[in-house]
Amino acid sequence: MTYDALLLLSFGGPEKPADVRPFLENVTRGRGVPPERLDEVVEHYLHFGGVSPINRLNRDIIAAVEAEFASAGTELPVYFGNRNWHPTVEDTVARMRDDGVRSALVFPTSAWGGYSGCRQYHEDVARARAAVEGAPDLTKLRQYHDHPLMVAAFVDAITAARAELPAAVRDDARLVFTAHSVPVSADASAGPPADGGRLYSRQVAESARLVAAAAGIDEYDVVWQSRSGPPHIPWLEPDICDHLDALAEAGAPAVIVCPVGFVSDHLEVIWDLDTEARDRAAALGLGYVRVGTPGTDPRFAQLVAELVAEQLTGAPARRLGTEPLYGAGTNGALCAVGCCEPPRRPSR
Repeated sequence: MTYDALLLLSFGGPEKPADVRPFLENVTRGRGVPPERLDEVVEHYLHFGGVSPINRLNRDIIAAVEAEFASAGTELPVYFGNRNWHPTVEDTVARMRDDGVRSALVFPTSAWGGYSGCRQYHEDVARARAAVEGAPDLTKLRQYHDHPLMVAAFVDAITAARAELPAAVRDDARLVFTAHSVPVSADASAGPPADGGRLYSRQVAESARLVAAAAGIDEYDVVWQSRSGPPHIPWLEPDICDHLDALAEAGAPAVIVCPVGFVSDHLEVIWDLDTEARDRAAALGLGYVRVGTPGTDPRFAQLVAELVAEQLTGAPARRLGTEPLYGAGTNGALCAVGCCEPPRRPSR
């Protein structure tokens, strides 16, 4: 196939206080989240003026990708659409059609397999095309959790974060990787059934291993964050704050927290890690530093360009790991039958 545009497809986030509640209602629609939980999360956003940094950071990524394309002679306009807030993917696909785009690649701001990390982006593509008569063909790019440029960006960010700690605790600081928790049942169904499930947690573990090895660090931990489900539903554990308690009890002097599961800062980084986890560490007397996310690193735009080149020129996929990579599909087509089945919503 030939392609005449790139769509950066992301989660979305509010950009003013009045956006916060409608945005959260979009995110949680059909999930049975109680209003009091939404009220709590609204306050988290208002702590930052009702603005998530995610849209701004995505626009920065797009500018960097455009510059990367220009330097490589790749003539593809870059569009921006979101699942949960403006600019919505439906509106963006309509604009692409009106601009004469006939076939576009789709870069998702998630590196992972699993329902929310991969299949839901296929569903976004299918929903947008169903809503827009004459929509262009849309081909989602593959997963990229083990791309060498992604790993290198995290390694350098860990080095920079370690340097921020006091010299007295720097050498003994514990490296802790964190990613968004999901229900255990959702992780069990991540990936094609023939692969045995757990693709999401396996890929996170592999990314952590690759980054730690490249950073020359032998001992580290993988934990989870941002659980939002009812307490009787098992989610991936341990939680980051619970793990900080355990590290303090074990006598660790400091912690380096690497959000390996996140491309860019958004609420679940700046609140859950920069606020809640940091406050917990301070209460425990732990030194604490949070590693930067890779979206602001120039190599991230290069990564996007490489994934695009794989489709445009047949360039070989660059990767460092061995866990399966899926994610590519056109017009919402899944990687395999039954791949990353959505989790069943708990009965109330």
